[in-house]
Amino acid sequence: MKILRLACIMVLVLGIATAGYAVEKRNAQVMSINGTAEMRQSGQSAWSPATVGMVLSEGDTMKTSAGSSALLNLDDGKIATVEVKSGSELSISELRADPATDTSQTLLDLAMGEVMIKAQKVHSENSRFEVKTPTSIVGVRGTTFNVKVEAVEE
Repeated sequence: MKILRLACIMVLVLGIATAGYAVEKRNAQVMSINGTAEMRQSGQSAWSPATVGMVLSEGDTMKTSAGSSALLNLDDGKIATVEVKSGSELSISELRADPATDTSQTLLDLAMGEVMIKAQKVHSENSRFEVKTPTSIVGVRGTTFNVKVEAVEE
């Protein structure tokens, strides 16, 4: 009986402690495609054609064919625009926001190819915008920059 009461109290305390903590998932929208681009939804193995207006969420991946590119807007361009250049594969690893603390977390994972990012200045010291490659992680506070990953010939 005591264990049941203790468990109920813990559930109540955890419920109260997390009631004000509402993390919102954000998204990226495909604004334009030149050539051919595909996307794979989180947890799926099949690729499907990407189309203008399509929304990508946390965990989704986009790839562009040779000679192709795609432009993504993160949060309607309020956070960043991302140009996924020819022959690239970009995963959206993390896109979250906490309105209560005015913070956002953005982590893009570039497996291959090149992206050009125009990131807006982050509003909070605790916000972060990072691009991960197979060999590094780049963090920015608001700027325009390119990140490129090339295949290693063995």
